[in-house]
Amino acid sequence: MKHEEPEEFLFASRSARNEVERKRKKRTRNIVVAVVAAMLVCVLGAGYFVFDLQRQFNSKSNSLALGFSDADQEARPVKDPDDKSMNILMLGVDHAADDSDGSAALSGAVEQRSDSMMLVHIPEDRSQVYVMSMVRDMYVDIPGYGKNKLNAAVSLGGVPLLMRTVEGLFDTKIDHVAMVDFEGFKELSTALGGVTVDNDIPFTANDTDYFYPVGSIELEGDRALRFVRERKSFTNGDYQRVANQRKFIAAAANKLLSSDTLTNPVKLYDIVDTVSPYLTFDEDFDAATLVGLGLQLKNVDTQNMAMFTMPTAGTSMTADGQSIELASELAIAQIGEALRTDTMQKYLEENPPETE
Repeated sequence: MKHEEPEEFLFASRSARNEVERKRKKRTRNIVVAVVAAMLVCVLGAGYFVFDLQRQFNSKSNSLALGFSDADQEARPVKDPDDKSMNILMLGVDHAADDSDGSAALSGAVEQRSDSMMLVHIPEDRSQVYVMSMVRDMYVDIPGYGKNKLNAAVSLGGVPLLMRTVEGLFDTKIDHVAMVDFEGFKELSTALGGVTVDNDIPFTANDTDYFYPVGSIELEGDRALRFVRERKSFTNGDYQRVANQRKFIAAAANKLLSSDTLTNPVKLYDIVDTVSPYLTFDEDFDAATLVGLGLQLKNVDTQNMAMFTMPTAGTSMTADGQSIELASELAIAQIGEALRTDTMQKYLEENPPETE
């Protein structure tokens, strides 16, 4: 026989159940609100952290106004507005070689020759990063000055003239320029806690007792600086030096973008604070642009970036006795076409770089 509850008890029970349900929902809402609030704090905190890093970077790094004249600007190649690939001229300036005062000398970088020149091509789909070293003694046409070594363009007319020289060489527009004082390699390696590279050729850096054996080696501080500067120890001089510089850049980029670094705010601040004074960018290449580009390249394997040296046509001498590298007209034509059509991968498949 079914037990019948008194009506007032049913009402009381229903009321009690409703009260319990309201309290449960309130607790759930409170939990949800707390979680959302915590997430907002984290997101806003991360946003502020990124903003503060950008502010720190912009305030400490150096900005270069290219200042092209109307005539110079008119003479530069025109880029298709629909072409979203990016070309960056990356320069290394070795102030230690001319007794300049470290980062303070960056303001005079445009008046000196560059010891390292790389053209970085980032395809439209952001699937890879192509880093092409150009030997500094390559004999080319410098606008307004005739034939000379490529790195002479910097001392003749600063970075703008070097940009126009490289643009004229490949008939391709350069979007941005970035310069690093070699002392920055030293500071970056220290801030990262050391950088590991695979060394191909055993050598002792000139005028030091720094020996670099074959195999996996750890570079930090002055040992890192001497590794990227050294050329006298090699029979192929600048070719091996630019190869070593690329090795260091790839290894440093891999460690910089590792989760151990990106999730460590103290380490990130230390890196930005320490290295920024040694960096110079064109005025349109600020931290926000770099962060945006970095996010677009998040899927690129930094350990397998496509890095190579632009082929030349052998060595020769100028009439006044200077040793030069002859430019390869075939390589110039092929690379220029690959840059303009965003087909650098195809170029490398058809023209695999020689082992350096």
